[in-house]
Amino acid sequence: MRDLAGKVAVVTGAASGLGRALALRCAGERMHLVLADVDERALEETARSAGGPGADSLRVKCDVSRPEDVEALAERTWERFGSAGLLFNNAGVATAGPAWTATLEDWRWVLGVNLMGVIHGIRSFVPRMLRQGSEGHVVNTASASGLLSVPGQSVYCVSKHAVVTLSECLHHDLRAANAAIGVSVLCPAYFNTGIADSARNRPAELAPTNPLAAQYEERMRRAVRSGKLSAEDVAMAALEAVKSGRFYVLTHPRIKPAVEARMKDILEERTPTNPMP
Repeated sequence: MRDLAGKVAVVTGAASGLGRALALRCAGERMHLVLADVDERALEETARSAGGPGADSLRVKCDVSRPEDVEALAERTWERFGSAGLLFNNAGVATAGPAWTATLEDWRWVLGVNLMGVIHGIRSFVPRMLRQGSEGHVVNTASASGLLSVPGQSVYCVSKHAVVTLSECLHHDLRAANAAIGVSVLCPAYFNTGIADSARNRPAELAPTNPLAAQYEERMRRAVRSGKLSAEDVAMAALEAVKSGRFYVLTHPRIKPAVEARMKDILEERTPTNPMP
């Protein structure tokens, strides 16, 4: 997919952060946009920012944790454009705290968005992309936390580890089917985005009751603010991976020694190394 102009890009979590940066980068490639998020007001701002000569976009309010919302998103995409060439399963949320303090509501919220949102995207879009028979690409946003086991981030890490292996399995399945659809899994470390404040969109019925969450989430905010890369940098890396057909997208090379240490821990059956000593 070296030439993206004229293709349709679907971006979940497009109202802010990395999702907005991905939308703007796709607009710069002269792609048609399908922008999805639960925050309709911010989604309109993304659409305005991505507008320009010949710009064509569709905005859809979508809670990716709800399969019916994602199916409706796919239906509206095909009704409007008749195809989808690039799918960014990007919507994500985060919570933090020791594993034993995580509430069932924490698990339901984070897994519902981060993992089930990707699953719903694959189930609703990939069969349609296969039927259209043209070249396509799926980018699933995981995290460096999908390659490492970070203290204080058990819920988030579980969700992102699952996205990594789901992406790997999807790649193998598509290759076995001789499909013209590529897959990339995006694994950035900390960068300046709004995920540390994602609780602003947390459903009331899944309200936090974790007594230590605030303390750990403030640490996460400080780490995010300290990130050297911007959302635009990460979005650029994602588009470059699509164009080159690269699967693993590690935007922060400095995490690689920690990933290597984890692999050695497994292969040598030794006690896990703390990636953040």
